[in-house]
Amino acid sequence: MKIIWTYHAEERLKEWTVKFGIKKEEVENLVMNPEQIAPGHMDVLVAQGKMYNGLLRVPFKVVENDRKVLTIYWTSKIEKYWKEVKNEN
Repeated sequence: MKIIWTYHAEERLKEWTVKFGIKKEEVENLVMNPEQIAPGHMDVLVAQGKMYNGLLRVPFKVVENDRKVLTIYWTSKIEKYWKEVKNEN
């Protein structure tokens, strides 16, 4: 599986690199090994992980067996997006 970057995602990465020092390797690691995957609109999935005292979210599409990164963004609103898994035991 490989990661395909859209132009928009690369431009957003530049902005978040300036703001928080987020590295491309961190984003790619999150896409390949997300702490959580949330459903997005239509066939978009959102890889997310807690970092930089907030939540890094990476919307992506599965294209064949690859993951196409659509954009990235960081938010402080963890509780809005993070879905706690309830233990049914």
